[in-house]
Amino acid sequence: MWGAEARPTFSRRRAFLFVLGLGWAGYGGLGIVGQPRYGTARGLADLTRHIPLDMLGWMWVACGLVAALAGLVVDCPRVQAAGFTALCVPAGLWAGVFAVAAAGAFPPAVGSACGWGAFTIGVVLVSGMDDPPPPHLRKAR
Repeated sequence: MWGAEARPTFSRRRAFLFVLGLGWAGYGGLGIVGQPRYGTARGLADLTRHIPLDMLGWMWVACGLVAALAGLVVDCPRVQAAGFTALCVPAGLWAGVFAVAAAGAFPPAVGSACGWGAFTIGVVLVSGMDDPPPPHLRKAR
């Protein structure tokens, strides 16, 4: 069969990178740069004294695009690793900054700190998983 070798198999890891990458880009562009919420701006006050919120939003967009593009690359674990790192950087930063805010001047940030921290750990766990082999290579049970 011609072309059967050239067609890439579906990869859940790459799909995860692509979908979350687009989500990150949308969150950064629409949710942070476009319309930052009060709770987000207040929880990030310690960080936004040094880095403008718009710049942080563009960081989300850039990291999201890196992850989405990494999800399109077939058979290159190093590119996928860069994509997973790009997903972890902004979420991990948010988790840390919200945790500091929750421990200090803005206790309601604890929910965001827990959510972003758990999400970062989830991305790390998915990055270590292997895609299942294609059906023709699986062991019969």
